[in-house]
Amino acid sequence: MIADPWFYPLAVVAMLLVGISKGGFGGGLAVLGVPMMSLAVDPITAAAIMLPVLCVMDLVGLWAYRGMWHARNLVILVPAALIGILVGSLSFRHLDADVLRLLIGLLALGFAVHHYWRAWQRRRAADGPVEARGPSVPLGLLAGAASGFTSFIAHAGGPPISVYLLGQRLDKTVFVGTTVVFFTLVNYVKLLPYGLLGQLHTGNLLTALVLMPLAPIGILLGIWLHRRINEGAFYAWVYAFLLLTGLKLLHDGTRGLLAG
Repeated sequence: MIADPWFYPLAVVAMLLVGISKGGFGGGLAVLGVPMMSLAVDPITAAAIMLPVLCVMDLVGLWAYRGMWHARNLVILVPAALIGILVGSLSFRHLDADVLRLLIGLLALGFAVHHYWRAWQRRRAADGPVEARGPSVPLGLLAGAASGFTSFIAHAGGPPISVYLLGQRLDKTVFVGTTVVFFTLVNYVKLLPYGLLGQLHTGNLLTALVLMPLAPIGILLGIWLHRRINEGAFYAWVYAFLLLTGLKLLHDGTRGLLAG
C-alpha cells in the first residue's frame, strides 16, 4: 500500500472530483484525477490505483443511467476505442506522455474557445442557437480511438468524447448516460492489459480498496447535481470543464517538455 500520508488527502479530493464529473457532467474533469494524485506518487502508479475505483464508479453510473444512452454513437465509438486501447497497450513503454497531454490539451482548449467564439458571434448577430449535427462515423471513429488511447495512458479519454458529442446537443441525461456506458466498457477492457503489464499488483489493489468507498459517494453527488441544473446550465458547465481541462493538460505537457 501507499504509505505517504500526503497521498490520501490528494486521492480523496481526486476521487470525489472524478466521481462528480463522471456522474453528472460527462466525465470531462476526470482527466484531473491522475495529475492530482501524481503530486504524491508517479503517474503510472496513480493510474493503476484509480482504475479499479473507476470500474466501481462505472457500475453505479450504469445503474443510475440505465437505458438512457445514444446507441448509434456507442456503435461508432466503442470499436474504435478498443483499437485505441490496443495501440496504447503495445506502445505503453515508448510513449511521451507530455506530448500526448499537449496534443489533447490543445484539442480540448481549441474546441472550447471555438464554442465561446461562436456563442459571442451569435449574440452579436441575434441569429439564435447553432443547429445540432447528428452522429458522424469518421469523427466518431477518430474520437473513439483517441479516447481509448488517452484513457489507457492516463484515464484522460474525456476530452475527445466531449468534443465529439457536444456538437450533437444531446439531451443532458442522454449525453452523460452515453459517456457512462462508453467508459464502463473502456475501463473494464483496460483491466486486462493493466494486469498483463504488472500494474495491478497487491499494493496498488489494496490502496484502491481503501479508496473504494469514495466511488459511489462521488458518482451519487454528480447525479444529484445533474438533476438540479437545466439544459443550458449543464452545457455551460461542461464547456467550462472542457476549457479548464484543456488548460491543465496544456500546462502539464508544456512543463514536462521544458523540464525534459
